[in-house]
Amino acid sequence: MNKALKTIATAVLPGLFVWGCNTSGCTDNRSSILLAGFYSSSTLRAITVDSLEMGGVDAPDDSLLVDIDQRLNQVYMPLRSDNTSTQFCFHYASKALDYPELNDTVTLEYSSEPYFASEECGAMYRYHVQRLEYTTHIIDSIALPDSLINNANIERMKIFFRTENPDNTRQ
Repeated sequence: MNKALKTIATAVLPGLFVWGCNTSGCTDNRSSILLAGFYSSSTLRAITVDSLEMGGVDAPDDSLLVDIDQRLNQVYMPLRSDNTSTQFCFHYASKALDYPELNDTVTLEYSSEPYFASEECGAMYRYHVQRLEYTTHIIDSIALPDSLINNANIERMKIFFRTENPDNTRQ
């Protein structure tokens, strides 16, 4: 190899190899999944729930996302890229609440948009939530401060549960 060609190869090729292996342009989370946190409607503070089963309604295969043996204060709620809505059912398995008529349903209607993030990350979907509906048996309310669901690992939804029995509150 002549001296000029060797100089060019030495100067250019290391930069190519470093660039090809660089992953700093991509976050660890490469999927756009809605992260929801659990809160008390009376204190507005984060809570940990147990005895909760949560799953997708009419989802293919096994759609159970939360099992009653888990204790958690957040949950990932995957949206379907091949549909414009996704529903989730919340079943409360504690003895006092274990009745189907107390189940809550959360429905999200959205548009999905394929998005090419970068060469390192590849393609993913971004979702724009257009409508949110929910029942209010044990869920008091839901806040969705940002309607864009992307791969940022940020809590986009706050689910406020009724944590006090109205019969036990003082007037």
